[in-house]
Amino acid sequence: MASPLTTTATAARVPTRAAAAAEPARPRGGRRRRESVYQWLFLLPAAAYLALFFGYPVVKNLVMSFQDYGTATFYTGEAPWVGLQNYAKVLSSSIFTTAVLNTALFTAGSIAGQFVIGLALAVFFRRRFPLSGLLRSLLLLPWLLPLIASGAVWKWILDKDSGALNQFLEALHLVPNGVPWLTSTSLALIAVVGVNIWIGIPFNVTILYGGLQDIPDELYEAAALDGATGWRAFRHVTWPMLRPVVNVVLVLGVVYTLKVLDIILALTGGGPANSSQTIATESYALSFQEFRFGEGSALGNILVLISLVFAVVYLRASRRSVED
Repeated sequence: MASPLTTTATAARVPTRAAAAAEPARPRGGRRRRESVYQWLFLLPAAAYLALFFGYPVVKNLVMSFQDYGTATFYTGEAPWVGLQNYAKVLSSSIFTTAVLNTALFTAGSIAGQFVIGLALAVFFRRRFPLSGLLRSLLLLPWLLPLIASGAVWKWILDKDSGALNQFLEALHLVPNGVPWLTSTSLALIAVVGVNIWIGIPFNVTILYGGLQDIPDELYEAAALDGATGWRAFRHVTWPMLRPVVNVVLVLGVVYTLKVLDIILALTGGGPANSSQTIATESYALSFQEFRFGEGSALGNILVLISLVFAVVYLRASRRSVED
């Protein structure tokens, strides 16, 4: 039999529960909408920045490539619509074939040198030894220096008459006279590729070294039990595990190298006789030296298209090879 106190407490709780049941449930949709608004408010500054400093230049450059945009446009404000005429001019230009070939050679040579040397250094620094951290830090210097400063220093090093490289080679009696690294039509592009390799090595070392650090040591220990050491361990353990990082490095490296401009301008300016002229430098020359902005924009858009096509094709090929 229940006590009077229990009965009273139960009776007191009944109205409270009934009142709670009678109250309408607060909608959760309002809270979700507020959270969504807050999220968009946080994203708005970044979206505005991208639209202003990335989206607008891209759209403006695309529109200019279909217009007769020259110096007169700055005074009259008029840029007549010419359709594909700018693209036809740059594609039929005598310099276009040379620029495409130089761009391909410059990109292929730079990426091959940067990746091979960068991978070798990354594997070398994977083993800890005294001063390894200091040496890895020093490797970042070419990447941290302004490219214009690097170009000025290398232009002095590669100078035919008073350059440090020629003086060193002459002291070793390897060459009788100064080598025209930057003034020879057969050596200018090679010299520019060599300098660009020096600049790009730190990026490859940093990314590839980070990828090597993620490979478990247990895999190498298991491979060693099966007799896979040295080159065999690299082939069967390191390379398969590092391939996703390699894909990122190569895609970013190619896209970046295709648009390299400042180091070529600082060293050779695209010369001599267009021997080191690339699509990027030719686009710059059309826009800011000859003030044919429409044609320069068209050539720049062609370069962007080449970069996009390469990135898509390479990533799809890499994905298929991984799936197979």
